[in-house]
Amino acid sequence: MQQPPQPLAERIRPRDLTGFIGQSHLVGVGKPLQRALQQRAVPSMIFWGPPGVGKTTLARMVAAVTEKPFYNLSAVSAGKAELRRIVESVQLPGKDPRSQLDLFGEPESADTPDSVILFLDEIHRFNKAQQDFLLPYVEDGTITLIGATTENPSFEVISALRSRMQVFTLNPLTIAEIQQIIARGAAALEVDIETDGIGFLANYANGDARAALNLLENASRLYQSRTITSEQLRETLQSKHLRYDKTGEEHYNTISAFIKSMRASDVDAALYYCARMIDSGEDPKFIARRMVIFASEDIGIADSKALTVANDVFRAVETIGLPECQFNLAHGVVYLASAAKNRAAGRAYFDALADVTDLGNLSIPLHIRNAPTQLMRELGYGDGYQAYTDESLLPEEIKGKRYFLRGDAV
Repeated sequence: MQQPPQPLAERIRPRDLTGFIGQSHLVGVGKPLQRALQQRAVPSMIFWGPPGVGKTTLARMVAAVTEKPFYNLSAVSAGKAELRRIVESVQLPGKDPRSQLDLFGEPESADTPDSVILFLDEIHRFNKAQQDFLLPYVEDGTITLIGATTENPSFEVISALRSRMQVFTLNPLTIAEIQQIIARGAAALEVDIETDGIGFLANYANGDARAALNLLENASRLYQSRTITSEQLRETLQSKHLRYDKTGEEHYNTISAFIKSMRASDVDAALYYCARMIDSGEDPKFIARRMVIFASEDIGIADSKALTVANDVFRAVETIGLPECQFNLAHGVVYLASAAKNRAAGRAYFDALADVTDLGNLSIPLHIRNAPTQLMRELGYGDGYQAYTDESLLPEEIKGKRYFLRGDAV
């Protein structure tokens, strides 16, 4: 059977930095990744950035220069069994190399390597147990782990694993960079694109090279034309999905509208914007995190149970996932939007923080200081302390100042 052709994005993927477009802050002369590739010594790392900006391409370049076996897994479908087989492919003391097979069941080589490179796409999809499994092998160098994620690693990668990996942030590609990639794709397809078509493609991509190349390839296949027009590209697009990029303006506009609708207690608008984000591909955990923040920032002491509800929604979303977690989100949105609002606690905290910033570390009154030693007690630490008192316990310079006013609801 004849194999289908590789996608255009794969066919024109650069093999080294000379053909790589974008991310000059990482791969430019003297920049971190350029140096690492040049020295052929690379640490475990995380590539964090939006789709279609070069995460997989850079991972393959790393594997190429180190000349180590390269495994490419997606955290969406891979599990511990695949990870275990990769670990077992590495030379272990006392183990017959002939028994160490690659993922396709064939010996890797007569000389089994002492380490491998594992590229784990969408590493944020791995749960804590799966990430814990990788930890000792990353730590001892058995695996050089390269994770790719569109989500903030601070939230999605366990701290023990993250501390052993260097995080590189990749930026959306600029219009000019996307246009260079479109030109390369058109050359590979042996087609021309009208100037308006190039502009349409570059704007549609919104920083994602793969999106531009996929649309270009689909239009070329559909119309079988030597010249691609903007009209052909628009007709090819024909998508029922809303235009929504998780790092673009529409993302920020929609989450802003969602929060402001809950703040105004407009339940229907809040549900609409929540549904709009989910339908457009937003990560439900992002929405749930914002709800946890909202519960303390906007509802606060008006209904302290709101924070418990929001945390329970986040836990349910994290555990259950789509599509069922939409019920959990709806439940939480209705509760939070309907709740009374009181921003006094948050406002009081940031007023106190302003004094900390402006006045520095003011001297703490002696009678509320800790007194674990005899010397400290002799110096007056803890002297005269009373557990229950109406006296202000603030430093002398701001004694009696009020930050929190319970009736200050909005």
